[in-house]
Amino acid sequence: MNEKTYVLDFEEDKESYDIKEAIAKYVRFWPWFLGMVLLFCAIAFAYMKYAPVIYKTEAKIKILEDAMKTSVVKDVISIASANPNNRLLDIQNQIKVIQSYRLLHNVVDELHLDIEYQQLNNLLYKQIWEPPFTVRKNISEDKINEPLKYEVKLTETGFDIVDEEGTQYNVPYNEANTSVYYLPFKIELAESITNVKNYRNDSFKVIIDSKRKTTLKLAKKLTITTEANSEVLNLSLLGESKQRSEQVLNSIINNFNQDGILDRQLVSRRTLEVIEKRFVYLSQELDSIEAGKQNLKQEQNISFIQSDAGANLQRKTEAESEALKLETQVSLSNLLKKTVANEAEYNLLPADIGLANSGLNAMVSNYNNMARERQKLITSVGSNHPTLVKLSKQLELSKLNILSSVNNYEAQLALSLRKTNQEKNSAGYRFSRLPETERMLRSIERQQSIKENLYLLLLQKREEATIDYASTAPTIKVIEYGLTNMDPLWPKPTVVFPVSILLGLLLPFLVFYIRFSTDNNIHDRSEIEQLNPEIPVVAEIPFFEKDKKFIDVNDRSVLAESFRILGANVTHLLSPEETDETGKVIFVTSAVKGEGKTLLALNLSLAYASIGKRVLLVGGDLRNPTLHTYLGLDKNSQGLADYLAGKIKDFEPHTFEGFKANPDHKIFLSGAVPSNVPVLLSGKNFEQFLEEARKEYDYVIMDTAPTMLVTDTLLIAKHADITLFAVRAGVTDKNVMKFSKELNKSKKVKNMVYVMNAVGQVHAGKLNYGYGYGYEMEQPEKSKKWFKKA
Repeated sequence: MNEKTYVLDFEEDKESYDIKEAIAKYVRFWPWFLGMVLLFCAIAFAYMKYAPVIYKTEAKIKILEDAMKTSVVKDVISIASANPNNRLLDIQNQIKVIQSYRLLHNVVDELHLDIEYQQLNNLLYKQIWEPPFTVRKNISEDKINEPLKYEVKLTETGFDIVDEEGTQYNVPYNEANTSVYYLPFKIELAESITNVKNYRNDSFKVIIDSKRKTTLKLAKKLTITTEANSEVLNLSLLGESKQRSEQVLNSIINNFNQDGILDRQLVSRRTLEVIEKRFVYLSQELDSIEAGKQNLKQEQNISFIQSDAGANLQRKTEAESEALKLETQVSLSNLLKKTVANEAEYNLLPADIGLANSGLNAMVSNYNNMARERQKLITSVGSNHPTLVKLSKQLELSKLNILSSVNNYEAQLALSLRKTNQEKNSAGYRFSRLPETERMLRSIERQQSIKENLYLLLLQKREEATIDYASTAPTIKVIEYGLTNMDPLWPKPTVVFPVSILLGLLLPFLVFYIRFSTDNNIHDRSEIEQLNPEIPVVAEIPFFEKDKKFIDVNDRSVLAESFRILGANVTHLLSPEETDETGKVIFVTSAVKGEGKTLLALNLSLAYASIGKRVLLVGGDLRNPTLHTYLGLDKNSQGLADYLAGKIKDFEPHTFEGFKANPDHKIFLSGAVPSNVPVLLSGKNFEQFLEEARKEYDYVIMDTAPTMLVTDTLLIAKHADITLFAVRAGVTDKNVMKFSKELNKSKKVKNMVYVMNAVGQVHAGKLNYGYGYGYEMEQPEKSKKWFKKA
């Protein structure tokens, strides 16, 4: 027989074929896909109805360039701001300031974000911003480790409050102190609430948390982004309550703006404080300098250095001139004195010699007059004339008076000269000390000028700082305050439902993909042809869940027709010669137990018998016979094992009829299970049995043992005209195909062909047989544990 003549030639595109096969594998499970899609759509519908609605609130601000500048460092920052990298770094620094714990803590404290309000709506509590009551904590922050939750309802008399442990409190509306109820907060109606009847059917929840945790949560939720090539900051916040998110963003913007203003005002205020302190110190220094200058002028007896220098010089000149005059007068007086003393009696004295003493000059003039009168009289009278004597005595007395006056005048001149010299010396000393005094005075005046200029400069800076403090520019320009989008960010039907449909398709796809990926079993004919193309597949037997075998000779069911096709294909492969009148021997085997070889052999024999062929079905599986279970026969009936052991000489009397009304179908069971199966099969009695059976029957179909773990079938394989190797869809492992390929290649099995069994079995995974089949002497079946069954 030419084995390769039956290999089918597939010329279709392999890639296209694989895609179709892959799609077909999943389409077969379409109810699972549909069910999961409907389930996820139902979940999506419930989620859309009950999930909290999240809105996105955005605000836009621009950091003003002058906001980071102060009057002290304005020029430096102006230069630094010219660098775009520095400007970008400054923007990043401002973002860090906005996200700082300090600033966000102020927002939390200002808006009381540590107290969250929720209202029951559609069986779920949803966040609100303006409840009909207000709650204020009266508990220390350190005592709040976990959020405190309370349910609040408004009744006619007061608040019904229930804590997490189920303890109920009733607080009247006018109760000012709730600590008597051991509540960690104070609760009161909102000022805008005038009628509590409108809120009787409403249920609220109050969640109290620490400010620290609330601030950290706000920092995580707040998102700040910058646009490319722009100094605009986008602030965004996600939340259930539109009003709450808008208020939070607006508060963040205002606090950031005020924080920048206060920073710059702090610089101005600090400048003012420093200037005021410096003013006090400068005033003290100026007072000290003024006092030193005053003392110096008083000590040096000066008022104005230039005028004092001129005055001293004039005094010195005048003193020198006066001294010169006095010295001249002294000389003239000495000359007059000597002249009077040395002059002869009654001679004229020098008059008007330049003496400044008019009395002395008058006495000299009077003396000269009397002297001239005496000279006139002496010529006319005698020496003893009384008039002449009287004149002589008067001249002598006048001369004495002149000498006495000259002496007095000299004494006066000496005193005046001494005083004039003292005055001259004093003026000269003062004039000589003027450069040193001027140097000292100029040093004092220089310090005074420096302090005065510094005083004036600080006075100017104080005015500038005062103006800067009073007119501080804003830190930011608000482009857009907090604004919430009308459409919720989440959940969106355009996203939720497509995702749910996708998940409904993806989940079963993944399950089946994993199942198919980890499944190493044969499922269709193409896989066999790809693995072992040299071994033909003679037939594909469909899976039948209820009917397992022929009903009668005239059975026209799908099962019966499929086995008739199998029989026709096997007959075609055998191609019996006309001179050969003996029957054909057909072995039916498999790799492991559970692949349907026994039922395959039974139905094939029935198919041949139904077309008038004499058929002998032999139970050739001597170790673990199962043929009797399909026919309802006694397992211990004598059969092939007894014939091979020589216990019976003729097998015909021990055969059974298959079809009740068809004498062409006979069954010869395996008999009692022997202990030396290989010995019996290798003996001459087996060949003798086949020779006798060939003579009596057209087809001898033998159900043999599996080939993978025992050698029984391989010992007798040479006697077969054709060997049908059963492959069960969804059960036979692909590694088994390698084993069967080696059997065929090594000629250990004669004329091997494949029969695809149980094709189209949907629940093939339930028959997950493997290599664990122990093919020994039959043991009583034990019940498997549940995890083994799984």
